[in-house]
Amino acid sequence: MSELFVYVNNDLIPAQSAKLSVTDLAIQRGYGIFDFLVVVKGSPVFLEDHLNRFYHSAAAMHLSVALDKTALITAIHDLMNKNQLPNSGIRITLTGGDSPDGYSIGIPNLIITQNPFQYTYASPLKGIRLITHEHQRQLPHIKTIDYAKAIYLQPTIKAAGADDVLYHNAGIITECPRSNFFIVNKKQEIITPDKQVLAGVTRAKLLLNKQFVVKEEPIALEDLANAEEAFITSSTKNVLPVIAIDGKPIGNGAPGPVTQQLLQWMIQEKGILFTNS
Repeated sequence: MSELFVYVNNDLIPAQSAKLSVTDLAIQRGYGIFDFLVVVKGSPVFLEDHLNRFYHSAAAMHLSVALDKTALITAIHDLMNKNQLPNSGIRITLTGGDSPDGYSIGIPNLIITQNPFQYTYASPLKGIRLITHEHQRQLPHIKTIDYAKAIYLQPTIKAAGADDVLYHNAGIITECPRSNFFIVNKKQEIITPDKQVLAGVTRAKLLLNKQFVVKEEPIALEDLANAEEAFITSSTKNVLPVIAIDGKPIGNGAPGPVTQQLLQWMIQEKGILFTNS
């Protein structure tokens, strides 16, 4: 594959030539925001929704975006035309900017990157395992670049034989570091936490599903024992079954029928073409 290009502050440049000042708040303090979207067969999936969240996060973090939405869309398509990656992931990052004192917000740097990405059907068929951990993500309504706790917990997750971590705050479930969480209760209702979570784009689409009753309401740790099914959602994971939490099976310990129906529905919504790996 030929060298990929990136977009940095109005310029398309080779990725290896991209530079960021060491005084940028993204480096000095981990201050910045981003959004990530998937491109399927040359079409960005739910682009408008991702850009709306990107501008919401930027405003909430007091970061100005040099491009309006129309210009940002043009920049994304320019990058796509340059890289020619019909199935890929695009990340839009806005940093805190160069800061003379390492604490004050500067002029943000806008960076757009693109890398190959292909959905696979292996994980949805077998499901994943989670562990729980008490933690409340800072500024949960904003998609920041701060993933310190999630990365810190990676050895713990691996030691437990799990795939990811599910956060809770005082016994109330919130979210996974990079995805939203849902359960299916005995009434076949689909429940997702209603507070202190990121407004996921895939989550928002699922809330509009008319095949099932989908609710936003609190989920307690104790509710997991009675859940018929559980799953997580994100742009890259779609609808991904959770088969065990803290070593205890969810339902019968296999991907459930409601989760599978929702996965098929989301595949159609996104126009996804899976690989067999």
